[in-house]
Amino acid sequence: MSINAPVTTTVVIPAYNAGKFLAEAIDSVLGQTYPVTDIIVVDDGSSDDTQVVARSFPRVTYVHQSNGGVASALNHGVRLTKTEAIAFLSADDVWKADKLERQHNAQAGQKNTLVFGHMQQFISPDISPEVSATLVCPPDPMPAFSAGTLLASLECLRAVGPFNESFHVGEFMDWYGRAKDAGVDTIMLAETVSMRRVHGANHSTKTLKTKSYAPVLKALIERRRAQGQKP
Repeated sequence: MSINAPVTTTVVIPAYNAGKFLAEAIDSVLGQTYPVTDIIVVDDGSSDDTQVVARSFPRVTYVHQSNGGVASALNHGVRLTKTEAIAFLSADDVWKADKLERQHNAQAGQKNTLVFGHMQQFISPDISPEVSATLVCPPDPMPAFSAGTLLASLECLRAVGPFNESFHVGEFMDWYGRAKDAGVDTIMLAETVSMRRVHGANHSTKTLKTKSYAPVLKALIERRRAQGQKP
Protein backbone atom coordinates (compact mmCIF):
# COMPACT_ATOMS: atom_id res chain seq x y z
CA MET A 1 0.00 0.00 0.00
CA SER A 2 1.36 3.41 -0.91
CA ILE A 3 1.55 6.34 1.49
CA ASN A 4 0.67 9.78 0.17
CA ALA A 5 1.03 12.90 2.34
CA PRO A 6 1.15 11.04 5.68
CA VAL A 7 -1.05 12.37 8.44
CA THR A 8 1.05 13.40 11.44
CA THR A 9 0.36 10.89 14.20
CA THR A 10 1.14 10.63 17.91
CA VAL A 11 1.06 7.37 19.85
CA VAL A 12 0.40 7.69 23.59
CA ILE A 13 1.48 4.80 25.83
CA PRO A 14 0.22 4.97 29.43
CA ALA A 15 2.56 2.98 31.65
CA TYR A 16 2.46 1.86 35.28
CA ASN A 17 5.24 -0.47 36.46
CA ALA A 18 5.49 -1.56 32.83
CA GLY A 19 9.24 -1.98 32.50
CA LYS A 20 8.98 -5.68 31.78
CA PHE A 21 7.02 -5.31 28.54
CA LEU A 22 7.37 -1.63 27.57
CA ALA A 23 10.27 -2.13 25.14
CA GLU A 24 8.24 -4.59 23.06
CA ALA A 25 5.33 -2.14 22.93
CA ILE A 26 7.57 0.71 21.78
CA ASP A 27 9.33 -1.50 19.22
CA SER A 28 5.93 -2.36 17.69
CA VAL A 29 5.26 1.36 17.23
CA LEU A 30 8.70 2.05 15.77
CA GLY A 31 8.16 -0.85 13.37
CA GLN A 32 4.97 0.58 11.86
CA THR A 33 4.79 0.76 8.07
CA TYR A 34 3.11 4.17 8.44
CA PRO A 35 5.34 6.96 9.80
CA VAL A 36 4.79 7.87 13.46
CA THR A 37 5.53 11.50 14.31
CA ASP A 38 5.67 11.32 18.12
CA ILE A 39 5.67 8.62 20.79
CA ILE A 40 4.73 9.74 24.30
CA VAL A 41 5.12 7.43 27.28
CA VAL A 42 3.15 8.71 30.28
CA ASP A 43 4.58 7.10 33.41
CA ASP A 44 1.73 6.96 35.91
CA GLY A 45 3.86 6.91 39.08
CA SER A 46 5.82 3.71 38.44
CA SER A 47 8.25 2.31 41.01
CA ASP A 48 10.08 -0.07 38.63
CA ASP A 49 12.39 0.63 35.68
CA THR A 50 9.69 2.06 33.39
CA GLN A 51 11.59 5.37 33.15
CA VAL A 52 14.89 3.66 32.27
CA VAL A 53 13.24 1.61 29.51
CA ALA A 54 11.35 4.55 28.03
CA ARG A 55 14.39 6.85 28.05
CA SER A 56 16.48 4.22 26.28
CA PHE A 57 14.55 5.01 23.08
CA PRO A 58 15.75 8.33 21.57
CA ARG A 59 12.47 8.91 19.73
CA VAL A 60 10.32 8.58 22.84
CA THR A 61 9.12 11.56 24.87
CA TYR A 62 8.96 10.42 28.48
CA VAL A 63 6.76 12.23 31.02
CA HIS A 64 6.09 11.33 34.65
CA GLN A 65 3.03 12.03 36.74
CA SER A 66 1.81 11.03 40.18
CA ASN A 67 -0.28 7.88 40.09
CA GLY A 68 -3.73 8.85 38.87
CA GLY A 69 -4.94 5.86 36.87
CA VAL A 70 -5.24 5.01 33.20
CA ALA A 71 -7.72 7.78 32.34
CA SER A 72 -5.46 10.40 33.92
CA ALA A 73 -2.43 9.11 31.98
CA LEU A 74 -4.37 9.08 28.71
CA ASN A 75 -5.58 12.65 29.28
CA HIS A 76 -2.05 13.80 30.03
CA GLY A 77 -0.87 12.29 26.76
CA VAL A 78 -3.71 13.92 24.83
CA ARG A 79 -2.84 17.32 26.28
CA LEU A 80 0.75 16.94 25.04
CA THR A 81 -0.26 15.83 21.54
CA LYS A 82 0.24 18.32 18.71
CA THR A 83 -0.33 16.13 15.64
CA GLU A 84 -3.37 15.64 13.43
CA ALA A 85 -4.10 12.07 14.60
CA ILE A 86 -3.69 10.10 17.79
CA ALA A 87 -3.59 6.44 18.83
CA PHE A 88 -3.10 4.64 22.14
CA LEU A 89 -1.22 1.49 23.09
CA SER A 90 -1.15 -0.31 26.44
CA ALA A 91 2.39 -0.75 27.68
CA ASP A 92 2.07 -4.54 27.79
CA ASP A 93 0.52 -5.00 24.34
CA VAL A 94 1.94 -4.86 20.81
CA TRP A 95 0.64 -3.71 17.43
CA LYS A 96 0.71 -5.47 14.09
CA ALA A 97 3.19 -3.69 11.82
CA ASP A 98 0.52 -2.38 9.42
CA LYS A 99 -1.92 -1.21 12.11
CA LEU A 100 -1.65 2.51 11.45
CA GLU A 101 -1.30 2.17 7.68
CA ARG A 102 -4.53 0.18 7.38
CA GLN A 103 -6.37 2.58 9.65
CA HIS A 104 -5.18 5.77 7.97
CA ASN A 105 -6.15 4.31 4.59
CA ALA A 106 -9.61 3.48 5.94
CA GLN A 107 -10.08 6.86 7.57
CA ALA A 108 -9.01 8.71 4.41
CA GLY A 109 -9.30 12.20 5.90
CA GLN A 110 -12.67 11.64 7.59
CA LYS A 111 -11.90 13.55 10.79
CA ASN A 112 -15.19 12.64 12.47
CA THR A 113 -14.63 8.90 12.00
CA LEU A 114 -13.03 6.57 14.55
CA VAL A 115 -11.23 3.55 13.12
CA PHE A 116 -10.92 0.32 15.11
CA GLY A 117 -9.76 -3.19 14.27
CA HIS A 118 -9.68 -6.74 15.53
CA MET A 119 -7.59 -7.79 18.51
CA GLN A 120 -5.85 -11.12 19.08
CA GLN A 121 -5.08 -12.18 22.64
CA PHE A 122 -2.00 -14.22 23.49
CA ILE A 123 -0.55 -15.80 26.61
CA SER A 124 2.65 -14.02 27.57
CA PRO A 125 5.53 -16.44 26.90
CA ASP A 126 7.36 -15.45 30.10
CA ILE A 127 4.86 -17.04 32.50
CA SER A 128 4.92 -20.63 33.73
CA PRO A 129 2.70 -23.37 32.27
CA GLU A 130 0.96 -23.61 35.65
CA VAL A 131 -0.07 -19.95 35.60
CA SER A 132 -0.83 -20.10 31.89
CA ALA A 133 -3.34 -22.88 32.51
CA THR A 134 -5.35 -20.59 34.81
CA LEU A 135 -5.74 -17.79 32.26
CA VAL A 136 -8.54 -17.30 29.78
CA CYS A 137 -7.31 -16.53 26.27
CA PRO A 138 -9.81 -16.70 23.37
CA PRO A 139 -8.17 -18.42 20.39
CA ASP A 140 -9.64 -16.24 17.66
CA PRO A 141 -9.32 -12.52 16.88
CA MET A 142 -12.29 -10.42 17.93
CA PRO A 143 -13.58 -6.96 16.99
CA ALA A 144 -12.36 -4.58 19.67
CA PHE A 145 -13.77 -1.14 20.41
CA SER A 146 -10.88 -0.32 22.69
CA ALA A 147 -8.27 2.36 23.17
CA GLY A 148 -5.52 0.05 21.93
CA THR A 149 -7.21 -0.52 18.57
CA LEU A 150 -8.31 3.08 17.99
CA LEU A 151 -7.12 5.65 15.48
CA ALA A 152 -8.77 9.06 15.79
CA SER A 153 -8.19 12.60 14.63
CA LEU A 154 -7.07 14.75 17.55
CA GLU A 155 -9.82 17.20 16.65
CA CYS A 156 -12.52 14.54 17.02
CA LEU A 157 -11.09 13.09 20.21
CA ARG A 158 -10.92 16.48 21.90
CA ALA A 159 -14.43 17.36 20.72
CA VAL A 160 -15.83 14.29 22.51
CA GLY A 161 -13.94 15.35 25.64
CA PRO A 162 -11.43 13.89 28.10
CA PHE A 163 -11.54 10.42 29.61
CA ASN A 164 -13.45 10.38 32.90
CA GLU A 165 -10.80 10.08 35.59
CA SER A 166 -13.32 9.03 38.24
CA PHE A 167 -13.63 5.62 36.54
CA HIS A 168 -10.96 3.11 37.57
CA VAL A 169 -12.21 0.63 34.96
CA GLY A 170 -14.21 1.19 31.78
CA GLU A 171 -12.87 4.68 31.10
CA PHE A 172 -12.75 3.98 27.37
CA MET A 173 -16.21 2.40 27.36
CA ASP A 174 -17.55 5.65 28.81
CA TRP A 175 -15.66 7.77 26.28
CA TYR A 176 -16.81 5.65 23.35
CA GLY A 177 -20.41 5.87 24.56
CA ARG A 178 -20.15 9.66 24.59
CA ALA A 179 -18.63 9.60 21.12
CA LYS A 180 -21.52 7.53 19.74
CA ASP A 181 -24.07 9.79 21.45
CA ALA A 182 -22.38 12.76 19.77
CA GLY A 183 -22.88 11.17 16.34
CA VAL A 184 -19.27 10.20 15.67
CA ASP A 185 -18.92 7.58 12.92
CA THR A 186 -16.94 4.36 13.35
CA ILE A 187 -15.20 1.88 11.10
CA MET A 188 -14.29 -1.65 12.25
CA LEU A 189 -11.54 -3.21 10.16
CA ALA A 190 -11.75 -6.94 9.50
CA GLU A 191 -8.02 -7.31 10.06
CA THR A 192 -6.20 -7.86 13.35
CA VAL A 193 -4.36 -4.69 14.34
CA SER A 194 -3.41 -5.31 17.96
CA MET A 195 -2.12 -8.16 20.11
CA ARG A 196 -3.24 -8.14 23.74
CA ARG A 197 -0.88 -9.82 26.16
CA VAL A 198 -2.58 -11.97 28.80
CA HIS A 199 -0.34 -12.40 31.83
CA GLY A 200 -2.56 -12.42 34.90
CA ALA A 201 -1.51 -8.95 36.02
CA ASN A 202 -3.34 -6.96 33.34
CA HIS A 203 -4.83 -3.71 34.58
CA SER A 204 -8.38 -4.75 33.67
CA THR A 205 -7.99 -8.16 35.30
CA LYS A 206 -6.64 -6.75 38.56
CA THR A 207 -9.07 -3.85 38.74
CA LEU A 208 -12.16 -5.95 38.10
CA LYS A 209 -11.42 -7.92 41.27
CA THR A 210 -12.36 -4.84 43.32
CA LYS A 211 -14.19 -2.58 40.84
CA SER A 212 -17.04 -3.01 38.37
CA TYR A 213 -18.42 -1.41 35.24
CA ALA A 214 -21.61 -0.41 37.09
CA PRO A 215 -20.67 3.30 37.46
CA VAL A 216 -19.89 3.52 33.74
CA LEU A 217 -23.19 1.91 32.76
CA LYS A 218 -25.09 4.11 35.23
CA ALA A 219 -23.54 7.25 33.73
CA LEU A 220 -24.42 6.10 30.21
CA ILE A 221 -28.06 5.40 31.13
CA GLU A 222 -28.46 8.73 32.94
CA ARG A 223 -26.87 10.66 30.07
CA ARG A 224 -29.13 9.08 27.47
CA ARG A 225 -32.24 9.60 29.58
CA ALA A 226 -31.32 13.27 29.95
CA GLN A 227 -31.02 13.46 26.15
CA GLY A 228 -34.37 11.76 25.65
CA GLN A 229 -32.77 8.61 24.20
CA LYS A 230 -33.43 5.01 25.03
CA PRO A 231 -30.72 3.64 27.37
